[in-house]
Amino acid sequence: MKNNSLKIFCTAFLLLVCISMKAQSNFTSRQIGIGVVVEDMDRSLDFYINTLGMVKTGSFTINEDFGNRSGLTGGTAVLVNILKVENSPEATDWKLMSFGKKSTHPAQKVIQDDTGMQYITFQVKSLKPILDRLAQRQIPLLGNSPILLNKDAHFVLVQDPDGTFVELIGPLN
Repeated sequence: MKNNSLKIFCTAFLLLVCISMKAQSNFTSRQIGIGVVVEDMDRSLDFYINTLGMVKTGSFTINEDFGNRSGLTGGTAVLVNILKVENSPEATDWKLMSFGKKSTHPAQKVIQDDTGMQYITFQVKSLKPILDRLAQRQIPLLGNSPILLNKDAHFVLVQDPDGTFVELIGPLN
């Protein structure tokens, strides 16, 4: 009888812990949509789609009224292009927008040269096609890339057209 009571208690306790852990989240999604302002939309779309292999899954416009009322753009309309690593609802939204202005942050040589979001990481099935496209476009690899991480993965570092560091991790083949 004692053993059975202990099992019931432990099961109930674990159930309460699981419920309370779930209740602690105030979020309706486990993903984060990331909005990035770029200098040149065409260059950025080319880099993320044609060089890295992301897919454009949609776009939308923030109109003047919403931009003003929301405090997002101060009344300036902007087109937002949505990219993902694959066209699925589970994939993170990488939202690119451009106001046609030059960047005001310093050109970074290493991640500590500026504040804010400095790098993104892509886990890839194979680095080879990406490395080939980087070479074709004469986009330099940074540091001593590729660097062996383990028997199954290498690390490559590049920068996008706006200077954001892009980590690529995966097998060379």
